[in-house]
Formats: sequence, structure tokens, C-alpha cells
Amino acid sequence: MKNKAMESRLGEEIMQFIDARRSLQLASLDENGMPYASYAPFAVGEDCLFVLLSEIAIHAVNLLKNPAASVLIIEDEGPAEELFARVRVNYAVRAEHLDYGSNDWQLAMERLVERHGERPRKLGEHTDFKMFRLVPQSGRYVKGFGKAYTLVGNSLSGTAVDHLRDGHKRRSAA
Repeated sequence: MKNKAMESRLGEEIMQFIDARRSLQLASLDENGMPYASYAPFAVGEDCLFVLLSEIAIHAVNLLKNPAASVLIIEDEGPAEELFARVRVNYAVRAEHLDYGSNDWQLAMERLVERHGERPRKLGEHTDFKMFRLVPQSGRYVKGFGKAYTLVGNSLSGTAVDHLRDGHKRRSAA
């Protein structure tokens, strides 16, 4: 997609979609490279997402050992017009552990509290809770059949957006 106005509109649409969700699905890799899927409440940062995870949880252990992960933020099933084409955005991310009390940790905590109330602050008082910044490496936004976009760059809305024009192919009759 070459049209900057269209890219800007899609970027705004993506951010509105993300802002309307409160949790994300997270796929991390264990020490053997096996995927592990989970979820976490999140907050939005400057071109990143923040999650607060207990190191008792498998996904936190995985991210501390291997920062490569995938995030999926998806439309709820109930209001979805089409179950097979739910609106969603997914990212390949690099997880960064934020040191407790650092400026980045404080910013992440404030964003979580703004979004979810005081619960994250209470959890953050426990030493086993770790703060992570999830930085997009690439992504994809899907808003229906034939409406899929590759998000280029380290940004939640993409520094550039490319419409995937190779549609679904019919099988030939046997």
C-alpha cells in the first residue's frame, strides 16, 4: 500500500483496536524450543506493549531465557461478524525484562495502573513479578477475508503497511 493517508488511517484503526482490548495472548518458547501459549493483561507503551508476569508462570520463565515470542490480540468471539475471520493483530516480538524501579519499569507500571486499576501496583510489590516490554519486530493486521496487512517495522501500527494481495486459492476439482 503506497497511500500514506490510507496507512495513517489503518495505523489509527489498529491502535483503536488495541486500545479496546485488555489482554493479549502470548506464545513463548521453552528451553527446548517448544511453544507455550498463555495470556496476560497488557498496557500500551511507545511502540511496545507492557506485561507484568510472575516468574512462577511458565511464560515468564520462557521470556527470561528466550526473548523471542509472539503476541495475538484478537476480537472477542461473541460480537465477531465472522468466526473464521475475526479481527486481530499479531506481532513477532522481542521481550525485554525491565529492572525493578528503573524509569522504564515505573513508566510501564503507570501505564498498567491507568489501564487496569491498582491491581498491577499491588502485584508489582511482590519480588516474583517481572515487568516486560514487548517490542514488535513485525506484525500482521487482519480485519476480515481479503483484508490482511503486513506491518513493517518496530511499531505497533507499522512504519509501513502492505496489503496482502494474494488471496485464497480454490482447489481444483478432483
